[in-house]
Formats: sequence, structure tokens, C-alpha cells
Amino acid sequence: MKKVTLTLGVLTALASTQVLAVDQINAVHAFPPSLIYTQSFLEFVDKVNERGEGVVQINVRGGPEVIGLSEQPDAVRNGVVDMAYTAASFYAGTVPERDAMVASNTNAIYARENGGIDLLNEIHQEKMGTYYLGWFDSGVSYNFYTIDGPSVDGEGNLNVSGLRLRSNPVYDAFFQDYLGAQPISLPTTDVYAALERGVVNATGWTQIGLKDLNWDRFLNYRVDPAFFSTDMGVIVNLDKWNQLSEESQQILQEVAIEHERDSAEQLAELAKEQQAQLEADGMQVITLEGEAAQRFSDAARDATWERMRGQMERHPMGLEHYDTLIEKFNDL
Repeated sequence: MKKVTLTLGVLTALASTQVLAVDQINAVHAFPPSLIYTQSFLEFVDKVNERGEGVVQINVRGGPEVIGLSEQPDAVRNGVVDMAYTAASFYAGTVPERDAMVASNTNAIYARENGGIDLLNEIHQEKMGTYYLGWFDSGVSYNFYTIDGPSVDGEGNLNVSGLRLRSNPVYDAFFQDYLGAQPISLPTTDVYAALERGVVNATGWTQIGLKDLNWDRFLNYRVDPAFFSTDMGVIVNLDKWNQLSEESQQILQEVAIEHERDSAEQLAELAKEQQAQLEADGMQVITLEGEAAQRFSDAARDATWERMRGQMERHPMGLEHYDTLIEKFNDL
């Protein structure tokens, strides 16, 4: 009996050691679970937890109800939480190079293969103390949506006079510097109520997720052409990343790269489907034509690159990677 007790004790100790050896990562996400982008991140988490069983596990604490979406990047940076799925625009003051993603005309597949994401990761580590694990849900463009029919001027340019335009850091350079708007900055979680009460009557948003947010109840018009690209990705506290086992790091990075590709391909198809559904439900499309359309597209890109240049110049690293980032995040 004594021998059995000892054996059980040894087994219990070994089991405890194995449990302790599993790398645990606490994570948050920027948006509510109902949004397609959050669902994509949770899909990534499931992939990691399945492949990383016994090695590494991601524990999702929640979304903006746990840590405000604009506070999440600093929470990762300071080690309050290990990982966040968030828009890089929420920490643009720290990593202005994130505008390379915003102004991109391609996706993570292209930028991963040519080293663009690896370069962005190096910049995150140096400037922010975070590891940039992956650019998820990339290549999905934005459109301009309004409650009432938008007007164009005599040259065919979009006229924003009279619009109460909702904005956030993604759009500000384009909306202010080119369109000449004075937008109202609101987080995603406040936009439904703002549309309902008439606080705003226009907004930018991606080609996916309008129905998930129920904004289509109010927004009746879409302006083409589309512009920008989503800049959603996963950042990890750098100290936490360095503490992970090599096997954990390898699993996380491999799954992230796979999810970059899968999410870009899947969401490209979903964007087409959701845009078609909105039109079938009565959304009207206002298409800028000819030179006006080209000016609109060029201005979105150029205003964003100019913002990136101005913000990079204020950092010690300066413009060291400016031209390289534009090259690696655009299929020129």
C-alpha cells in the first residue's frame, strides 16, 4: 500500500508539472463578439488551442467591456494583458508605420511573402515593446455610407457640406485633409445610437459587418470607389513572447500566418456577398466617375502616406523605413 501511495504521489506531481508547463496567454479583442472580425479572431484562438494542446493556450477574457478598445494596446504594452486583437490605428501615435496597412492596395498574403509584416514586427518591438503576430482580415476595403443621398459638385467630387460625419483615427487624414470635413470622433460601440439619434448621418466602414452592427437600419447610400484596407491584427507583449517556449512561439506564428491567408481569402468573398445583400435590401450606390473617382482614390492613399511621413519624422527612427513600407504593402 505504501508503494502505491508513493507512485500516485509521483504521478500527481508529474501531472501538476505538465499543467504548469503549458504556456497560458490572456487575450482581449477590440469589438463585440457579434462582429465578423471578432469571430475571425476567435477562430484563430480555436486553431491555436487545438494545435497547441498541452503546449500553449489562449484564454480570451473578453472585448471592450473588459478593457476599452482604445486602451487595449497600452494594456498589452504594459503587460496588463498578454495579447490583443485590435486595429493598429488605435496606437498610431506610437507606431505611425501602421499607415502602410491602412493605405495598402493588397493584403497580408502579399505583405507576408515579401517581408513587409516581418519589418512591421521589428518596428513594433522597437517602438512599442510588442510582438506583431499577424495582420488578420486584411484586404477588406472601406466605403463611405450616408443616411441621405450624398451630393457631388460640378466636377463630380463628393460634397461633404452638411454631413455630420462620424470618424475615427483610421479615416481622419482622408476625411479632414482631402474631403475638408470636420468629423465627429466616435468609437464603434457608440455609432448605432449616434445614427439613431441623428448625431451623425454619415460614416466610413468596411465592406463587411454593417449588418452585424445593424447600421444598415439607418444607412441608405454607399459611395464608390472603395478605399483603404483594414488594419486589424494581433499584438503580444514582448516580454511575454520572449518567455514562451520555442514550441509555443512556433505554433502561434505558424497558425497566425495560416490565418492571415485564410481570413484574407474568406473575407474577400464575404465582402462581395455582403455588399450584394445590402444592395438587394435597398441600399443605393453612388459611383464617382472618371477623374473624380481617381482623385478620390488617390487622395485616400496620399493623405494617409503623408500622415505616416509626418508622424514618422517626429520619432527617433525617422523616415528610415518609409519607402520600403510603401513598397512592401502595395502592389505598385
